[in-house]
Amino acid sequence: MDIRGHAAVVTGGGSGLGAATARRLAAAGARVAVLDVNMDAAQGVASEVGGIAVRCDVSDADAAAAALAEARAAHGAARLLVNCAGIGVAKRILGREGPQALGDFERVIRVNLVGSFNMLRLAVADMSTLEPLEDGERGLVVSTASVAAYEGQVGQAAYSASKAGIVGLTLPAARELAQFGIRVMAIAPGLFFTPMMQGLPEEVQASLGASVPFPRRLGKPEEFADLVLTCAENRALNGEVIRLDGALRLPPR
Repeated sequence: MDIRGHAAVVTGGGSGLGAATARRLAAAGARVAVLDVNMDAAQGVASEVGGIAVRCDVSDADAAAAALAEARAAHGAARLLVNCAGIGVAKRILGREGPQALGDFERVIRVNLVGSFNMLRLAVADMSTLEPLEDGERGLVVSTASVAAYEGQVGQAAYSASKAGIVGLTLPAARELAQFGIRVMAIAPGLFFTPMMQGLPEEVQASLGASVPFPRRLGKPEEFADLVLTCAENRALNGEVIRLDGALRLPPR
């Protein structure tokens, strides 16, 4: 798909991987809606890329539907949805204070997995009504998984489970939506220089970057964004989860 002139929606677009993706898609000619719970951040990115900012809690059915309706009213139905919204809670299943609170686990699953599915189901309903492009393509959904889906570390049970759910969702969704000419992909980033990583001391960042086989550094959000654009441009990519990790395999801790 040549994204020029088409509408794109990026959740979690106010920072990190989402912000980089919004910038890359806008540079490629897309009309970008930046969705985020943080409206100040969303508006900052939207004004930078000439798009619109929309407040959206991806885990809430009504809020997500309203956000997509607002984006649709401004840009038309989106050909591309990029799910970058997500949270992480580092807690042991059994810690010093006893078992992990169930609500902590549920919240991560709700935002990361249920939220990604929620946006997917709503976006593809719009995509299915669009006129087909080359090869009958109508749209693409790219979700954000993680290498933690494969090698979850101690304290990452909730996060790893949520990202493993995205991995498991990708192929069946792609198979089901193929009849409409809609592709479904996911990207599993490794260690990236995101706002969460920026909060760590510089020596910790350097140590983590050095653990990556090659290139021996943290990933750049722009590299994630470039891969999103590649997914859009290459119609043969479908139903796959691409690791973007510099050959990293996470240790237990």
